[in-house]
Amino acid sequence: MTGVEKINPDPLIGLSGVALDRLMPLHVWLSPKGQIVRAGPTFRKMVGHVDIIGGSIFDLMTLKRPRLVSKLPDLMSLQGQRLTLTLNAAPHLTLRGMVVTLPGDTGAFVNISLGVSFAQAVAEWHLTLGDFAPCDQTVDLLYLREAIALTAQESQMLTERLQAARMVAEEQALTDTLTGLANRRAMDMALSRTLSDPQSRYGLMHLDLDYFKQVNDTLGHAAGDHVLTHVAAVLCAELRKSDIVARMGGDEFVMLFQDCDDPDLLERIALRLIDRLEEPTLFQDKTCRISASIGTTLSRYYTNPTVDQLLSDADQALYTSKKRGRARHTFYNPTAMASQVRPG
Repeated sequence: MTGVEKINPDPLIGLSGVALDRLMPLHVWLSPKGQIVRAGPTFRKMVGHVDIIGGSIFDLMTLKRPRLVSKLPDLMSLQGQRLTLTLNAAPHLTLRGMVVTLPGDTGAFVNISLGVSFAQAVAEWHLTLGDFAPCDQTVDLLYLREAIALTAQESQMLTERLQAARMVAEEQALTDTLTGLANRRAMDMALSRTLSDPQSRYGLMHLDLDYFKQVNDTLGHAAGDHVLTHVAAVLCAELRKSDIVARMGGDEFVMLFQDCDDPDLLERIALRLIDRLEEPTLFQDKTCRISASIGTTLSRYYTNPTVDQLLSDADQALYTSKKRGRARHTFYNPTAMASQVRPG
């Protein structure tokens, strides 16, 4: 910097350049001819640190309101009024300003503030607290903006925790606590969703364990729980991820095969499940032996079924397998089973 900047303090305004920069870091000092005598550090930073001393302020900024001006006398005529302007280096940011004349026609001061564009200006020019006067309202706005950002972050984190907790609660409400499979409520919801599409194809399989009561009675409930978790693992291993397996209570399981109503395929799956569940499993060096009876109904049997109807028909087919000697699979037959009654 040259000229007036080196005078400390300046005889005209009685302030040193350092004090002036600290008080008004966005000021521009104009000579009587309209040339820039001095500019605050933040202003220089915003116009790109170019050598602006001796240049025209109208090369750096455009006055928008109260009216367009391009000469110093016209600018000085707006003394004390609220100015709306933009820097040519950032015409998308609207700034505020005010001009005051110096005594004896020795020039003028233009002081600028960021106004409502402060957040974007701070981000674009990487401004910090040191770029503003301590009493500048922008400092308070920066603190407020930071506080709002922290509050928003905390609120977002709280919302995410609440959402996660709700998801866990919802999952727990739809999960069998022992086996980790879906529970009856989850299966009812899955069936309802499936039935909402009249074009959906599916198979519904009901499986009941044979001889499970004997395991509970002879080896205890811990052995029974072991058998149930073993059955759950077998069912999950044999079925697709898109299929839904639910423990309906006790030793009863229901499987919904979505997009699958092929009787041959479902027959093979059922027989494979029966074979695997007949394999003994050990619990504390004691052998647990069970088998499984299965009944299946298919979407092709119905026009507009209900959830209860599907479950009842699969259950009826299951008990037919029980009557046939257990460890068997039976398809529900609407015609043949219409007159049959489930045994007590």
